[in-house]
Order: sequence, then structure tokens, then C-alpha cells
Amino acid sequence: MDSPTPASARISIIGAGPGGLTCARILQRHGIAVTVYDRDPDAGSRNQGGSLDLHEDDGQLALREAGLLEEFFALARLEGQEMRQFDPSGRALAHHLPDEGETARPEIDRGQLRDLLVRSLGAGTIQWGRNLASVSGPAEGPRTLTFADGTTVEADLVIGADGAYSRVRAAVSPATPHYTGVSFLEAWFDDMEGAHADLSQLVGKGSAHIADGERGLFAQRNSGGHMRVYVMRRVPVDWIAANGLHPEDTEGIRAHLLNEFAAWSPRILRMITDNDGTYVDRPIFALPVPHTWDHSPSVALLGDAAHLMPPLGVGVNLAMLDAAELALALVGATTVDEAVRSYEKSMLPRSAETARMLEGGAEHLLSVDEPDEPERFRQGQD
Repeated sequence: MDSPTPASARISIIGAGPGGLTCARILQRHGIAVTVYDRDPDAGSRNQGGSLDLHEDDGQLALREAGLLEEFFALARLEGQEMRQFDPSGRALAHHLPDEGETARPEIDRGQLRDLLVRSLGAGTIQWGRNLASVSGPAEGPRTLTFADGTTVEADLVIGADGAYSRVRAAVSPATPHYTGVSFLEAWFDDMEGAHADLSQLVGKGSAHIADGERGLFAQRNSGGHMRVYVMRRVPVDWIAANGLHPEDTEGIRAHLLNEFAAWSPRILRMITDNDGTYVDRPIFALPVPHTWDHSPSVALLGDAAHLMPPLGVGVNLAMLDAAELALALVGATTVDEAVRSYEKSMLPRSAETARMLEGGAEHLLSVDEPDEPERFRQGQD
């Protein structure tokens, strides 16, 4: 069939994360209809994760195209750009304090960013509780979306913004994420100024990084007096079970970690021992480098669905840049096919170059940084 015009096309976005929502918002600003499907029951059904630093040349650029940059800065934490680095003994190695009014990488909680984008969309744009099972149909379209509840929807363009384990990706690529060999264990801290005042003073208003070459800690302040710490180690993907533990065994996991980090400063170790609640296991996966696929006029991928990389501060920023470029390509193109080709012409080389730069980057998070190389620990969790 002939590729439809973007204005007449049935466009479905899978995934209501920052990338999918940014794409939908820009399309709607230009009068192009779109529906977003997400497996969450509603916008507030689960915690959206930690803090994000949105960069001037990608994440913020996308928000400008979405008409939301001013609202973003009303929520963003400029002070969150502060970054500190210590060695395992607690000795300070480097300290970046943002200049007054600096806006290069302000922080915002992932949940706040998602809420901002959700509120910006027309009523009924997002269909919650729609868990995609598969995408079928000819490459030229239309595609059939089959959901877990057995319902189906036809689409002229399916945009996969559904993350690391994208169901949309399978329609154009056989690639699956592989384990990088590095795993994060997430710990949460509440009431930083009261219950965790010493850690608050240690970390400051932004983030802190400590590593010894084999393991590391990354502490990240969130809004509302909260903090997250990521315990980073080179371990088998099944390390919890392999050590006779289970994810809810907080005391057992804590004892295991303290044995591994025994040589570290007691003050630093409070990032492991003083957390509120259980740990969350987050093994780090990545897609092959480069990840490419044969062009399809009815499927487009963005963000982690297209180029899952280690969490070095670029994931959400790239997803939002992808979203803006795809949406604007659809706005300016005669056909959907033309728009997808134009988008892939810029996105694929950019993502391949970035993925090559970050390949093995999960290992880098464990490395001992030199004090004169602050950029190596500037990258926040994405």
C-alpha cells in the first residue's frame, strides 16, 4: 500500500515514558493525532525512578520543541548539578559546584518529568493498562497491535518507545539486550536532613561517586528530602540467588555487601547500611553495538528500544532527542515512510557513535577517577 500522510495516519506510540510522551506532545502541538499505549494501570501506579539531568543540547532542546521548557525550569533543581568525588577512605578528590544560574544539566525527578508530559497531552491520549503482546502485519503496513487482554488495534505507524525489552523492536530486529557484567543495587533514603543528616552533608545537594576499581557507590539526591544510592559491582547476573540470598533478605544482602566493602570508610559505608527499606537489584543490560535494522515504513524505534546503553547520563536525553526529531520529521514530511527514513538517517549514526563511546561504560563506573577528570563522574543516572 502507499504510505499515508502523517496527518491522515493512525499513529500509535507504545510506552508512556519521557521519549514516547515527548513525541506525542510535539505531534499534538502540530495538529497530528496520536494515541499512546502503556502497560501501567495509571500514571501513579509505580515509582518512576531517580533523578535525571537534562542537557541543553538534547533533553532541553526536546522540551523547547514541546513548549514545556519554562515549566521544566519551574520544577528543575539547579543545585542538583553539584557533584562530589571521594576515595573509599572518605578523602575528597573533586568537587564541582555549579555557577549561579547554571542551566547546563539541571536535575528533575523522573516522576516529575513524566507528570509534566502527561499533563501536557490532550484528554484520552494515553490508554493506560494496555500491555502490548506483539506487532504483526506487513512491513508496508498497516500493522496490528495485539495486547495481552486479546484486543487489537490497527496502526499505520507504530512507534516503539517501550524501553529495554521492547515488544515493538521484535517487529524489525531480532536483537535482545545482553548483560554487561555490572549490576546496580538500589538503596533508598528518606528524610535526609533529619534521619540522615550526616550523609546529607557528605553528598551535598547533587551527587557523589566513590570507586576502588572493583566496586563503587553513586549517591544521588532527589527532591523532597530523598536520596538514592546505587551500589555498583562486577558480579554474575544471578549473584543474589548464587549466594543463597533472596531480594527481600535485606539483612543478609547488607551483611554480604559489608564483607565486600570491608576496607571502606565507616562514614561512606552508611550509604550501604542506613537505607530505608529493601534493596532493588538492577543488573545493567545493553544492546549490541551498533544496533541497526532494515527500514520499515510502518515501525520506528526511539530511546532504549533503539539503543539501550549503560546508564551514563545519556539515556533519557537521547530518547527525548529521538522523540523530537521523529515528531518533527512527521510534521514536515509528505508521507510516513519519508518521515521514518529521514529520522533514521540521523538517529542511527548518532546512536551508533554514542553507543561505541559508552560500550563497556558500566565498567567505567567502577574505575578510580583522577581528580583532574571531573567529567568522568559528572554523568548522572538516566
